[in-house]
Amino acid sequence: MPDLSSRQVAQLPPLQAIRVFEAVARHLSFTKAAEELAMTQAAVSYQIKVLEERVGAPLFLRRPRQIELTEAGQRLAPAVSEAFAILGQAYAAARGGADGLLCVTTVLTFASNWLAHHLGSFQIAHPALAVGGGGGGGGGLHTARRLTDFAREDVDLAIRSGGGKWPGLEAYKLLDADFTPMLSPKLAASIGGVKEPADLLKLPILDPGDIWWTQWFEAAGVQSHDLAKRPGSSMGAQAYEANAAIAGHGVAILTRALFKAELADGRLIQPFDLVGDDGHAYWLVYPEARRNVPKIRAFRDWILAEIAC
Repeated sequence: MPDLSSRQVAQLPPLQAIRVFEAVARHLSFTKAAEELAMTQAAVSYQIKVLEERVGAPLFLRRPRQIELTEAGQRLAPAVSEAFAILGQAYAAARGGADGLLCVTTVLTFASNWLAHHLGSFQIAHPALAVGGGGGGGGGLHTARRLTDFAREDVDLAIRSGGGKWPGLEAYKLLDADFTPMLSPKLAASIGGVKEPADLLKLPILDPGDIWWTQWFEAAGVQSHDLAKRPGSSMGAQAYEANAAIAGHGVAILTRALFKAELADGRLIQPFDLVGDDGHAYWLVYPEARRNVPKIRAFRDWILAEIAC
């Protein structure tokens, strides 16, 4: 891109005159340009006159009921249109406009059990802003267990679990990551019902090495020293453990807010009111420096309102 000297900048005609010329050249009509720019025809004619004086040649041929670009106007019009297009693109990139692509990373269970059920309302409210699909550097919804590195990755926002303290990031609490045992009604019935916390130990425990189990049984006053010795595998996500529990393969320890539908329709039951809480929650995070980017602000305002419903 060529550099402009201060002298060259000083020689440029007024931006308003160039803007008016672009509209008149595009419409080939003073009347339509005036309507688009909310100006009078006299004001449009004046700006064209100013530009013609700076160029030193007429830019339009005035004919009855129509106008045409002169040779000078034909040379100038494409360059002016391109310049405005470049300026528009640069401005949109600088402001991170609320149109285009939004890349959000989140943990699997939040994505599948909450975000997937609510994201449609965001798309309806912001039809020009695409969220979902894609990988790499574009917009999209991505799941990952590791923490997002905003300095190295092309990511706009992240939803992560933790304590809410990440240097350099704005964090908004979405849901408490509390936990309590859940299982299928059929599995509970297989031992005549789960009447007290110790009854759970009569059943297969999904991911028995999960620290949440130790904390919950301790709060329930139940000795569970043999839990770590039980055979079992870590599935890596609550969504997978919930599916296994629904299928009757064992008891899962899950976050209530993410399994409301499964509890409501009876696929899972929560046998006890006792709920564990280790202070962790699900948070919406993004770099502090990007707090005023329109597309980030739009998603933040939407998800906080949606969570509050």
